[in-house]
Amino acid sequence: MEDVHPVLIVGGGLVGASLALALDRAGVAATMVEAAPAGAMPPVFDQRNLSFADATVNALTALGVMQRLRAPGGAIRRIHASRSGDFGRVLLDAADYGRECFGQVVVARDFGEALEARLAELPRLRRLRPARFVGLGDMVDDLREVRVADAGGERVLRARLVVAADGTRSPVREALAIPVEEHDYRQRLFVARLRTRRGPDGTAYERLGDDGPTALLPRGDGAWGLVHGVAADDTAAVAALDDGAFLERVQAAFGWRVGRFTEVGERSVYPAMRTVATRTTATRAVLVGNAAQTLHPVGAQGFNLGLRDALTLAELVAQADDPGADALLEAYVARRREDRERTLAFSDGLARISANPAPLLRPLRSLGLLAVDRVPSLQSLLAGGAMGYRGDVPALCRSDAA
Repeated sequence: MEDVHPVLIVGGGLVGASLALALDRAGVAATMVEAAPAGAMPPVFDQRNLSFADATVNALTALGVMQRLRAPGGAIRRIHASRSGDFGRVLLDAADYGRECFGQVVVARDFGEALEARLAELPRLRRLRPARFVGLGDMVDDLREVRVADAGGERVLRARLVVAADGTRSPVREALAIPVEEHDYRQRLFVARLRTRRGPDGTAYERLGDDGPTALLPRGDGAWGLVHGVAADDTAAVAALDDGAFLERVQAAFGWRVGRFTEVGERSVYPAMRTVATRTTATRAVLVGNAAQTLHPVGAQGFNLGLRDALTLAELVAQADDPGADALLEAYVARRREDRERTLAFSDGLARISANPAPLLRPLRSLGLLAVDRVPSLQSLLAGGAMGYRGDVPALCRSDAA
């Protein structure tokens, strides 16, 4: 039958491209529907700073991506978390767990270029680009029909498994009529490259506040990756600040732990939203990455969680005769349940409680910070999550995968 695809991935961003790599490594042929034309990068590959957990670094090394980064990643050797107005802090050191680092900081555009270099080498991958998902058709002979439009017009593809890797506003998820639970944290996050008089030393800082986090991530180029949360109503006023005034604002929110802020690069702003699909599978279809769940970026869990979605799915597909069988999708949901639920709860809970200005919460938060900093079992739990080791960990995430 014409145009039958074992696995059809809709979306060529971070998670979709990583899934294509993992499937090819496992010997599975896949097709990727990409909105961006050849030679162009999807918008997601911008100047944002991505925090890769240790498990993510292991997997991307095994997939040959980390080796193709043109700029060095910034090692996260320590994590320092505190909250403005509360006493206490949490300090995690990778050396205490026999690790060199908890993970690495990578610029999204560099990551996108490394992914593209690897995708170009895949012998089994078929890429439809630029192409746009239009809708779903009927189920025919255990195949799901998918309508796409490209330069030649609209046509119908047939797939044994359709993977929605098409982002937070996933058209595939909408076509599957899968409901979502949404929450607007009423925060907007300014992202930029920042320089200070004292360069990064491997510590990632998260300074929590009423309007969201102010985080500094150690980049590999001697600068910091900044994330600065502001109240949604203040977005326009903060965006209008000149560089000097913006640096003063961020310095006041963060403090002086790394010295004076001296330079800020181009700023981008993103909404802090939580969008969670009520289920992640349908007949011969599965949601991964932001199509399945978009998290508040506090704690830097989003891409790491989505990558584990993709790697788990690739493992199961590699072992199956039929990649879209009900039993396979049920196994996928079961394997992802613990990691997904725990990560969603951690991210949402931290975002809500850390931004709540209620006076009665201040002493409770402070006691919580002190407890985590002083109780080894709590520290180990937090460190394991920071490194990406929650629940049923995909094989490629382990250090011996490469």
